[in-house]
Amino acid sequence: MSNDPKILAIAFLGGIIPALLWLWFWIKEEEKKSEPKKILTIAFIMGMIAVVFVLPIQKFIQGNVDSYQWQLILWASAEEIIKYIAIMVVLYKTTYADEPVDWPIYLITVALGFAALENVLFLRKSLSLDQTTIGLFTAASIGQLRFLGSTLLHAVSSGILGIALGISLRMGRLKRKLYFIVGLTLAIALHSVFNFFIIKIKGNDFLEVLKVFAFLWVVTIIVILLFEKVRRMN
Repeated sequence: MSNDPKILAIAFLGGIIPALLWLWFWIKEEEKKSEPKKILTIAFIMGMIAVVFVLPIQKFIQGNVDSYQWQLILWASAEEIIKYIAIMVVLYKTTYADEPVDWPIYLITVALGFAALENVLFLRKSLSLDQTTIGLFTAASIGQLRFLGSTLLHAVSSGILGIALGISLRMGRLKRKLYFIVGLTLAIALHSVFNFFIIKIKGNDFLEVLKVFAFLWVVTIIVILLFEKVRRMN
């Protein structure tokens, strides 16, 4: 991939800005109690760092698992688990996540940091292959699709786990573990299903892409409603 400063700058801005827009959206959902900007910034950066740990794991899975379906499930599992570990590192021995709504906010922040670096890498690769005007147009199209698809997917899948942790915050230890397992399983399932169907699409079949995105947006609306429920639990 090219190390051209112009390409790196375009890829960086094109990858970070969409993730920040989604972060602004989710933070605005919780207006009564804003999280400390310092911790949100650290969480976002930790999400970006998490990509560095996920990539070799996914490469190992690709080289050692023959079933493509299982590859997708294990890739999604690695991403969701590493994102969770990332926020646990940030919140370790702190009291920042002391209310139910804090968990989805922090997990979504980490997820969007993760998505941001993923976007940067995708755009850098695309621009490196074609630095013409057509290449810029293609990169812009990729950025838009990732904004509506993969970037949102990361936020929603981690948001599901965050909502599960938030709902169970004041429950007993056994119930908290059960909610964690269910939340993580649903997050991995959503991530895997989205990837399976989006990769399965051949060529630029707009209708098929629209169907997959519509599915994601239905799930997003459900997650927003659950987010509102957790917010009221505060």
